[in-house]
Amino acid sequence: MKGLAALAFLGAIALLPAAFAQTPAQLAKRPDVRRALDYVNASESETLSEQIRVCEIPAPPFKEAVRAEELRRRFLELGLGHVRIDREGNVIGERAGSSAAPTLVLAAHLDTVFPEGTAVKVERDGVMLKAPGIGDDCRGLAVILAVARALSHAELKTAGTIVFVADVGEEGLGNLRGVRELLTEELKTRPTEFITIDSSGFDLVNREVGSNRYRVTFHGPGGHSYWAFGLPSAIHALGRAIDKVADFKVPARPKTTFTVGRIEGGTSVNSIAHTAWMEVDLRSEGVTELAHLDADLKRAVQSALDEENAFWSSEQKLTVTVAPIGERPVGTQDVLAPIIRTALAVDQALDIRSNLTSSSTDAGLPVRLGIPAIAMGGGGRWLGMHSLEESFDTTGSALGTERILLMTLAIVGLE
Repeated sequence: MKGLAALAFLGAIALLPAAFAQTPAQLAKRPDVRRALDYVNASESETLSEQIRVCEIPAPPFKEAVRAEELRRRFLELGLGHVRIDREGNVIGERAGSSAAPTLVLAAHLDTVFPEGTAVKVERDGVMLKAPGIGDDCRGLAVILAVARALSHAELKTAGTIVFVADVGEEGLGNLRGVRELLTEELKTRPTEFITIDSSGFDLVNREVGSNRYRVTFHGPGGHSYWAFGLPSAIHALGRAIDKVADFKVPARPKTTFTVGRIEGGTSVNSIAHTAWMEVDLRSEGVTELAHLDADLKRAVQSALDEENAFWSSEQKLTVTVAPIGERPVGTQDVLAPIIRTALAVDQALDIRSNLTSSSTDAGLPVRLGIPAIAMGGGGRWLGMHSLEESFDTTGSALGTERILLMTLAIVGLE
């Protein structure tokens, strides 16, 4: 840990402009910053109430508008400037600094993985909160609101600008559409750093997991199961493909994974299927490994098609399409990168044990675009992520909120 602490100290100096260069430890000792940190700790019950309130507003993929309107309202109440909802549905509010740079995007995502109609009423049992999405990412949304609230309470004047964002399209087939719009259109060249609060506890995500997602669809003539017997079946071809995918061999390091997440096809029990499809998710921390896995999938699909067509003597053949439905870049921030070293210094200043880890978050896209970016945990602990039994352990959660506040100040600086 001493080695990491030394790197963190150097990183904090490297990242901050000379006009207001202070390490996170030095910042934490300033009376005005201490006032803000103490407020965060004292008002954590309000932050948890915010987390519950936001979570009880459904936000299924591509249907985040109602929750977005609540965040827009809260941004206005907290006195943020230039509050708006962009054309993709991101909620944006700004806290201007005295300088044009740095400009930090502090984000959390609005959407959940759960479909419309999912019960989202939060149950509370002691330190545990339980509801779909209560951690991912209602915690992140509550934390960015708490940071804005603390800055206002302590009347802190920053040198750089903070752009608060509640973004859409992080989950499922959203394909990072929110942050893509944000960084390529709405904000374009403005952000100098990007932090998303989208991880459990004190995670510090410096390795973004890349993913390629496809819908593979077999097409054929179809027909009656008895009278048209002998035609190739789209479902049989799909089964052959799934069997081949299930036998893929992948390395443990860098971690590489695959799954067939959804399947559908056919007309009735007594029909030869004319259409069948599967949705496939391929992931890896390594660019080369993801490319190899991608090639394996395409070979498996072609082989399944050829085998099904060859099995039958029919002149009518199946065809297949492999359509991309999502792509997330592999991204790595080296532990020597200034933004990582600064985060480590923040954790040291708050006596937090950093957990460098990998994940797939909104931070992957800014990394690809050359913007220093990380995902951080906002305290507490997620359990059962992406399940109906998802829960959030609030034990010590205030320290996570303090962490994000101090990290924000370490980047934008104070007047």
